[in-house]
Amino acid sequence: MENQKHLFNLPENIHYLNGAYMSPNLNSVEQAGLSGVKRKTNPTSINETDFFKPAEEVKSLFGELINASASQIAIIPSASYGLINAIRNVPIRKGQYAITVNEEFPSDYLTLRKFCQDNDAELRVIIPPNSILGRTQEWTEKILESITEDSAVVVMSSIHWMEGLKFDLKAIGEKCKATDTYFIIDGTQSVGALPIDVKKFNIDALICASYKWLLGPYSKGLAYYSEKFNEGKPIEYSWMTRKDSHDFSKLTEYPEDYGIGAMRYNVGEFSDFIGLPMIKAALEQILEWRPENIQNYCFNLLRPLRDFLEDKKIEKDRDNMVSAHLYGLFLPEKVNLKMLMEDFKRKNIHLSARGKSIRISPHVYNDSNDVNSLIEVLDRHF
Repeated sequence: MENQKHLFNLPENIHYLNGAYMSPNLNSVEQAGLSGVKRKTNPTSINETDFFKPAEEVKSLFGELINASASQIAIIPSASYGLINAIRNVPIRKGQYAITVNEEFPSDYLTLRKFCQDNDAELRVIIPPNSILGRTQEWTEKILESITEDSAVVVMSSIHWMEGLKFDLKAIGEKCKATDTYFIIDGTQSVGALPIDVKKFNIDALICASYKWLLGPYSKGLAYYSEKFNEGKPIEYSWMTRKDSHDFSKLTEYPEDYGIGAMRYNVGEFSDFIGLPMIKAALEQILEWRPENIQNYCFNLLRPLRDFLEDKKIEKDRDNMVSAHLYGLFLPEKVNLKMLMEDFKRKNIHLSARGKSIRISPHVYNDSNDVNSLIEVLDRHF
């Protein structure tokens, strides 16, 4: 795969290695949003079918991306919204506990903590090993050991959102299935840039905000809910999620039944004539590129960085255990993080500091000049 910077409009004088913070707009996504804004200037251009058809198109595209039926996809305003819709429908009996990992994303942790408080259940946080080499595998093994017939649910990110570690989701999903433990994944930091298969990994719910690796707008997201949730209780009671809601002549019949699959979990006003066209344009481009090609591009792009770290004898986990699009780099003790980040800023290098590491998150709009500039700064501090 070749560099795709020409499809974006990033300033030439910056090195944007911060896709895990927020993606830049594709030109096609920007144009879709502008066209959406203009449509409401003349509301006669918005038909009754536009309240539903574009949403179905987006669901179909997202389903193709994660290997799921479009009927099991819901449109959500945020990851936290999608998570609470899932977690409130997880059955739990007395004595069971919930599982997450150390330093999980706050919305995931807070949602699960509330679930445990409401059900008088223990929340078990799985701590990683102290070592860096072998960290991912050992951490995964500890997660697997914690999953038993007494675990009600596992809530975790598809990769660690700070370190980029690729947990063995297939093994975790298989253990969850064998123990009747619900498996809920926050895919915000990988879906779109790293392949994922909800069926292969036995994922019960997959929640994704769109503004990172799905290259979509802020305040919009997508969620997959397996058939386990098809009779669940949603957090909203919108008319749009009901059976035959597309027939406006029947709105005041106030139907009890919801639409098929995960339709009940759609946010109210999910039609969003601005946001949905943007997500559609982004998903179409991602599916054309394919996540595996994006991952390979980023992996090859970061090869000089990995060589640099090896020369500097900076310990890291094995390459196949860390995502290429979100590369968490643990800093040597001698490095002053504040000074390092100030140096990055002076050189127009944009990335994030998270915990004791820096988070390098490239995409197909980055090139070797971005990585070389990054290494040049690192070399002054390591």
